[in-house]
Amino acid sequence: MKKIGLIIKREFSTRVRKKSFIILTILGPILMAAVMFLPAYLASLPTDDRVITVLDESLLLDFEKGKDEIRLRYLPPDKFDFASAQAFSEAQGDYAFMHIPLSEGGDPDFVARNVRLFRAGDISVSVESYLENTLEKYLQKEKLKATGVDPEIIARTKTKVNLRVINTDEGLETENATLIKMGIGYVAAFAIYIFIFLYGSQVMRGVIEEKTSRVIEIMVSSVRPFEMMSGKIIGIGLVAMLQFTVWIGLGSLFYVIAVSLFIDPQLAANNLPNAAANISLPDDGLLSIYSSLQSIDFFGIIASFIFYFIFGYLLYAALFAAVGSAVDKESDSQQFMLPISLPLILSLLVIIRALDNPDGDIAFWFSMIPLTSPLVMMARLPFGVAPWELILSMLILLISFVLLTWFASKIYRIGILMYGKKPTFTELLRWARYKN
Repeated sequence: MKKIGLIIKREFSTRVRKKSFIILTILGPILMAAVMFLPAYLASLPTDDRVITVLDESLLLDFEKGKDEIRLRYLPPDKFDFASAQAFSEAQGDYAFMHIPLSEGGDPDFVARNVRLFRAGDISVSVESYLENTLEKYLQKEKLKATGVDPEIIARTKTKVNLRVINTDEGLETENATLIKMGIGYVAAFAIYIFIFLYGSQVMRGVIEEKTSRVIEIMVSSVRPFEMMSGKIIGIGLVAMLQFTVWIGLGSLFYVIAVSLFIDPQLAANNLPNAAANISLPDDGLLSIYSSLQSIDFFGIIASFIFYFIFGYLLYAALFAAVGSAVDKESDSQQFMLPISLPLILSLLVIIRALDNPDGDIAFWFSMIPLTSPLVMMARLPFGVAPWELILSMLILLISFVLLTWFASKIYRIGILMYGKKPTFTELLRWARYKN
């Protein structure tokens, strides 16, 4: 154990002192927040007005002026024909030119079949969708008028329903928090995915570097291969835990600051001293989110996250270490990386289904398979998982961790001393069967 401790200390101290680790630890939460929210923010920014010249010979849309950044400019059909209208649009530098032909006998279907949109380049999907929906709406009105039905009567019969969803789990009535739970589940699963790949690859690179520099030959004379592999995996794992702990601390600090600055004043203003117990919150986004967060078992989620984070990393790190010991350079590891990467990539695909239906068969079985359970189970946990399912998943992961670590160590002890040859999968299996 003393030798393992020395290896752990060396791996931990050398990585923690690097400037890249310090910078990434501080900027990590900011970068992750930017990756998550920057696309949505950029999408919400106003864009330049896109003017579309319209020659409406059927006089359908003369009172539709457009929306947001889409503006419709109408040309009087008694002063412009198709050619002159198109030339005018090009001269003005408008985004596009739309021609609505004169319907034969007032037939709306003729207009629907013959309306055209011209542009020197590709049309935005949002613009095309808006114009199609607008035309469909007005052509429907024309059809209703043709059959003697007043469109205004139809419009008055439409009723918008705002469905209020109440969660009655465990006999308690709380506001529905599906979107928040989906966000927590996805972030937790994705964090495990990132850390497994990030630090698992560091284990592999570390083994390859020591092997190619022949340092490992000196170490193996005084330390058993299993002790070297265990020390490297645990040392790098502690670096990952330290970095993630700092991220959690910073995230919690940001949350407390946000609550104190934005939520508490609103609670005081609305005389809501106990928001968690009062589900009749005012229709305010921040207060609704705050109330929904109170119904989530964060302690159980965090405890389960730590377990799946640790043992998911250890399981994959052992496989990464075995791959690193089997090759002489990182480029040779690609053929062995695919079988390791596939379960993780598959997990990302499955969690999308699990977030939509956390109690489904697909979500259940993939949360039991040890190579996918760290991600899929974390996606399910915010929605509530039966205790026996969680215990069974953890037990399977623990047993698989022991078996795969034993298998990886058998490959590691042979591979670290093999040079100059690119092994095959068959040779790796043969190494695993060698006796001490």
